[in-house]
Amino acid sequence: MAKLDRHVITPEEYEEIPELTDEWFAAADHHRDGKLIKRGRPKAEAPKQLVSLRLDPDVLHWFKSTGPGYQARMGEVLKQHMSRKKAAGKKA
Repeated sequence: MAKLDRHVITPEEYEEIPELTDEWFAAADHHRDGKLIKRGRPKAEAPKQLVSLRLDPDVLHWFKSTGPGYQARMGEVLKQHMSRKKAAGKKA
């Protein structure tokens, strides 16, 4: 440590220090009262719920064969079914 304390920074070493731009500050972590403020997508008002569901293998295979996002498509099919039943005045 004594060697580091004796070191004098030269002008050439200052060139290695990145300039603190608006973009740099925008990407920096934000702290409030010593706590890190979480970044990213805000929490959803009605987050999706994790469930365990048993499906026929052919149904699951077909949805998976439609590519990425198959779980969202399964959810859309269920929502459409629910909407039709509600419109018809039925519970199930």
